[in-house]
Amino acid sequence: MEYMSVRTNSRLERGNISVASVTVATNAAAVLPRQLEALLRQTLPLSEVVVVDNASSDGTTELLRQRYPQIKHLRLSSNQGVGGAQAVGIDYAVLQKKYDWVWLLDDDSVPAMDALEKLLEAFNAMKGTEDTIGILASLPVDTSSGEKIVGWMWRYGWTNPSPEVLKQRFWRVDAVISSGTLIRRQVVECVGLPRADFFMDFVDYEYCLRVRDKGYDVVIVPESILSHKLGEARQIKILGISKSWHQHAAWREYYIWRNATFIFWRLYPTWRSKLFLSRRLLRHAAGVALFDQDKKTTLRLMVLGFRDGLRGRLGVRFTAQPLREGMAVQT
Repeated sequence: MEYMSVRTNSRLERGNISVASVTVATNAAAVLPRQLEALLRQTLPLSEVVVVDNASSDGTTELLRQRYPQIKHLRLSSNQGVGGAQAVGIDYAVLQKKYDWVWLLDDDSVPAMDALEKLLEAFNAMKGTEDTIGILASLPVDTSSGEKIVGWMWRYGWTNPSPEVLKQRFWRVDAVISSGTLIRRQVVECVGLPRADFFMDFVDYEYCLRVRDKGYDVVIVPESILSHKLGEARQIKILGISKSWHQHAAWREYYIWRNATFIFWRLYPTWRSKLFLSRRLLRHAAGVALFDQDKKTTLRLMVLGFRDGLRGRLGVRFTAQPLREGMAVQT
């Protein structure tokens, strides 16, 4: 991948910068209040708090209307996935309202009270390079294990930053998870919106690669802390070594492997990227065969996701409903 250089006019004074947060909420009534309270109490106040309600049916809509009338509530008529809902929220905050930055959050993530302020302080501190910064990212920390998500480098496959990089005050990476990312308006105007046709999973990685393709930097600010749940994990032993096994629903494995295959095989295809994905897929399939509670369905959907990724068949294929033999397909 070749990166182009860009320069944009920046306004560094915090008083002149406008920031809106955008949260994608899907049946999040039980977890959303913790995040909203944290957003409303940021040490650097947000210009607007936006929640994109992804057709929730658990009382999320009522919660927002009754307890948080000051929050902008964008309710979707159908579940458009993470990609579609983020696109709606970013379009509103950036392209319509023209905020300088948009801060993306998953509904169960909780930023520290000074998380936004730390991000913008980092931006102010990067004298001489601030014009190429496209995304500033909080450091996600898993609420159960304390594991930190330090970002990824793209080497026609994903790898973690080196220990030397992680010793720096800030570090530049090629991809981060979307929750906790602060994105500049210039970036959105340049690279467009997240891919709605990915539905979920790898939406953030693909977007980061687009941002990097245009010469913008993606920077993690470790002083900006975001509490974030990585998902259900259980400890397993392989050859006497204890490891964490993160089990996803079978239908989600479909999207993970379809979108990953699309990225590696069609967007950035090289023999190295294809080999990297093939190894990851085979290794994960072996893990599913050994440890997954729904082996047959999960393996079948992984294979189907791989095939659809090769063909470029995107969009919504499965919903979160339980999947069994004769499962319904949404076309």
